[in-house]
Amino acid sequence: MGLLSILRKLKSAPDQEVRILLLGLDNAGKTTLLKQLASEDISHITPTQGFNIKSVQSQGFKLNVWDIGGQRKIRPYWRNYFENTDILIYVIDSADRKRFEETGQELAELLEEEKLSCVPVLIFANKQDLLTAAPASEIAEGLNLHTIRDRVWQIQSCSALTGEGVQLRFSTGYEQERLQAAAVRA
Repeated sequence: MGLLSILRKLKSAPDQEVRILLLGLDNAGKTTLLKQLASEDISHITPTQGFNIKSVQSQGFKLNVWDIGGQRKIRPYWRNYFENTDILIYVIDSADRKRFEETGQELAELLEEEKLSCVPVLIFANKQDLLTAAPASEIAEGLNLHTIRDRVWQIQSCSALTGEGVQLRFSTGYEQERLQAAAVRA
């Protein structure tokens, strides 16, 4: 069962709009990922100063994706976009090991935010096309993702540059069971 199937259970009306918040440190690949999801050209991407909004149609859902810049000076403004978020997508540069601690702190702070309480989180371990990229399993362990108990979560390897692994879905198994439990509670 995919993410959109779960959303269909959570949302009462067909053709429902879904608000997705796309966050991560600067240079993680958020805008490239968004353009891949929207099937747009990725050859001319510049750092996001502020935010981008894209609407993508997928399986009866209108996905409104808010891509917020990840520069240190912009991060305090992230909280202005938390309200009414249905899904949090957090993008990590898997090849930038020097920033794992910083990205882990930012993610942990997001997961503590009251307005994001119980919001499912999809973490993209991006830049897997690079030889220096850490595997998603290593990132999950380093960020202690296994301790997340208050929401559905998934970490997914991807390369926004090549498009590999860029899908809005949760895998089968334990995470799927957690999604189904969340759908029952809603």
